[in-house]
Amino acid sequence: MAQVQYIGTGRRKSSVARVRLVPGDGKIVINGRDVENYIPFEALRTVIKQPLVATETTGSYDVLVNVHGGGYTGQAGAIRHGIARALLNVDPEYRAVLKRAGYLTRDARMKERKKYGLKAARRAPQFSKR
Repeated sequence: MAQVQYIGTGRRKSSVARVRLVPGDGKIVINGRDVENYIPFEALRTVIKQPLVATETTGSYDVLVNVHGGGYTGQAGAIRHGIARALLNVDPEYRAVLKRAGYLTRDARMKERKKYGLKAARRAPQFSKR
């Protein structure tokens, strides 16, 4: 018999996370590794768990994640977005809670491109009078 699972895709900066929620005891596995081994910062692990805490489903589901692109912060934000979207598939009643907390909104902020004549996006070459 097929086990029930809820799927959500999250994005942040250049990171994309494919999230599966499976009924379980609350384990979070990212790219085959435990969340404590994959993400070294406690603050980012808290960010990942925010949608589960908001909907009071912390110990109800195992979270299985495939994520690529970006760094720790972008990946944590993408995972949070994916978990929130997957929770909508679990129960549409969660929409109000997740929306109010801002977990369903895709963070559109991206890195600004480098412009010609400059050293970075806005950083100009050092000015010298002579």
